[in-house]
Amino acid sequence: MRSIRAEDYQDVPRRVAVMPKTFAAGSRTERHFHPRAQLLYATAGLMMASAEDGTWVVPEGHALWIPPRLPHAVVMHGAVSMCSAYLAAEAVAGFPARAQVIEVSPLLAAALAALTREPVLYDEDGRGGHLAALVLDEIARAPETPLTLPLPQDARLRRICLGLIDDPALALDIDAWAEHGGVSRRTLTRGFRHETGLSFAAWRARARVVRALALAADGRAPREISAAVGYRSLQALRGRVERLTRREA
Repeated sequence: MRSIRAEDYQDVPRRVAVMPKTFAAGSRTERHFHPRAQLLYATAGLMMASAEDGTWVVPEGHALWIPPRLPHAVVMHGAVSMCSAYLAAEAVAGFPARAQVIEVSPLLAAALAALTREPVLYDEDGRGGHLAALVLDEIARAPETPLTLPLPQDARLRRICLGLIDDPALALDIDAWAEHGGVSRRTLTRGFRHETGLSFAAWRARARVVRALALAADGRAPREISAAVGYRSLQALRGRVERLTRREA
């Protein structure tokens, strides 16, 4: 039987080692890291992962690319089925140096599923080796999605971000948030753009969508979700979610 312990896949003498696993709703992992890179693919349910430089939402059909040795924690919203691919560092030398959520193509999904049915020590010159090569090729070409909340390094701006993550429904305007962070409005607006690549308004809207997706996975009612993330109109929230998940935010 294939192990469901991540540590058992870190020294496998293969470029790609895959581990399917399931988690009950509400499960979480403590902050940890792996010597190998990891592709955390949600085959069902929704995960939220966090690290020092950001928070990521990983809905069904998406995956989180995690570089080697990046400390991260994961929370499960709803019952989650996942497939983790642990990738040898030498096989991903040219891959992104930061975590990001990617779209999983049907070809990548099929290759990962097929590789779970091969022995862990698959024949590198046979079907398993071909599947592993396909997995690496598809990860390298997969488009990034905007299901990311980049966190600034500035402690004052980070305090604002964490306040928005904790309660995205707070009806504070930008001046009130600047006061909360102990910065001027100009510092807040320039700092957000410089450190996160997003305006303050865009970052806050994304934080609300991320929380809405997690609440939906937890089974909360649509109107309850809308109120919990600060939208008076359910239709407006749905429109924002659609724009973000279509990578138009």
